[in-house]
Amino acid sequence: MSRPNFILILADDMGFSDIGCYGSEIATPNLDRLASGGARFSQMYSFARCCPSRAALLTGLHPQQAGVGHMMQNRGTRAYQGYLRDDAVTIAEVLKGAGYRTMMSGKWHTGGEYVARAAQNWKPGEPGYPTPTQRGFDRFFGTLAGAGSFFHPHALMQDGKFLDELPDGFYYTDAISDQAVDMIDEAHADELPFFLHVAYTAPHWPLHARPGDIARYEGSYRTGWDTLRQNRHEELNSLGLLDPVWRISPRDDEAHAWADEKNSDWEDLRMATYAAMIDRMDQGIGKILTRLDELGITENTMIIFLSDNGGCAEYLAEDGWINSYVPNLPDGRPVRIGNRRDLRPGPADTYMSYDLPWANASNSPFRLYKHWVHEGGISSPCVVHFPAMIQAPCVIHSPIQFIDVLPTIAELAEAAYPREYNGAAIQPVEGQSFLPALDDPHWQREKPLYWEHEGNRAIRIGEWKLVSKHPGDWELYNMTEDRTELNNLSAGEAQRVSAMSCLYEAWAQRCEVQDWPLPR
Repeated sequence: MSRPNFILILADDMGFSDIGCYGSEIATPNLDRLASGGARFSQMYSFARCCPSRAALLTGLHPQQAGVGHMMQNRGTRAYQGYLRDDAVTIAEVLKGAGYRTMMSGKWHTGGEYVARAAQNWKPGEPGYPTPTQRGFDRFFGTLAGAGSFFHPHALMQDGKFLDELPDGFYYTDAISDQAVDMIDEAHADELPFFLHVAYTAPHWPLHARPGDIARYEGSYRTGWDTLRQNRHEELNSLGLLDPVWRISPRDDEAHAWADEKNSDWEDLRMATYAAMIDRMDQGIGKILTRLDELGITENTMIIFLSDNGGCAEYLAEDGWINSYVPNLPDGRPVRIGNRRDLRPGPADTYMSYDLPWANASNSPFRLYKHWVHEGGISSPCVVHFPAMIQAPCVIHSPIQFIDVLPTIAELAEAAYPREYNGAAIQPVEGQSFLPALDDPHWQREKPLYWEHEGNRAIRIGEWKLVSKHPGDWELYNMTEDRTELNNLSAGEAQRVSAMSCLYEAWAQRCEVQDWPLPR
């Protein structure tokens, strides 16, 4: 067998139960196809936020080790510099050294800050602002920034050049998919094995979608978030992704009952727009799968699908911080910012989010959201499709983490992880290959799992998870009995809490984790 190709697909701010093969009512036939012939991991963990997760995924290191301990602002230390460190290597750099064509289509968000209204300060390629083509990718199409319009994205780049003029009817999700297909064609024509990173911005806010996609879902959510959470929980149980003994977490304290909602049609429309964004992403994945089939390379291509964090509960207010972030439309018209009930979400001149109660449903059956390291913030769907190795569909319950992706791909590609790169000594990889799990469903990761983001912290060893929501105390959960984190056992397990917290503190010191809030 020739060396395999790899396609690493990443969704943005999408909850654990937001695709069909993870319990959703949203139409995702192409992802479902991958799951029906592949493996689904029930306990794949991100790092709670967009850019820390991406930095960890790309490097096989914890976010602070990769240089993105928080966000894109440079906080003056190497763990919080806001861009990838020189003593880390990316998957692209590792595979390029092994003769792979390396390509990326989509969101970068690991190379410094790019605020739309401060374009005069953008410094792509300069020290502190590495672009994908400086970190191992032969080809790049996508955005350097973390979020923005789907119709007029800022910091959009093709290889080393910004794209200022966009064709009529441009929609970013479609462009990411189409460019990915073109990149596959290029690599195949050159008879090279390839690594392709497809990093969608869907379904991250703003709620921007094509009218026809929205129309397919409008009216589907009039039964509300309470019913949706319950339906998805039941479907996850039937799919074998959860243990039925785990009770669904209660509705979030900050979410009111659907029966008390006075704007149900508008709320239905917000969730319909969010669903439409996921639907369109899946359509694009379908284009990629079709091209693999046409080229006859599906059998020897490993495809991994993930989401960078749990559903996002962020509320976009008309008079909030987002006003300094969103530019006018190219024709000069202002964007109508905020979750305004007098507007329909979806068009380019709106800027909305779907808000906490719907995010609570996206993360069913778990607690909390993006930012936090309870299960709702870090649990990611994970579909692995590789017909050359996976002969029958399966669900794998072994806990794994984003940092495990690089060593898995490197092992399968027979690519050596370097001790030195571009004259810099490279940190040892922190992740562990999960390739054995594809053969042995009883395989278990050997290393503990660690998290820290904005003072929210956790460690997991086997069935035990110690977790804290900043600035709260440690909570302890037995994840075999209670993955929805409803029964805090810390009071009766003082010795275990002490031992696990000591391990966490040693890890935090080694990775140069700083106390939250960070110094200004």
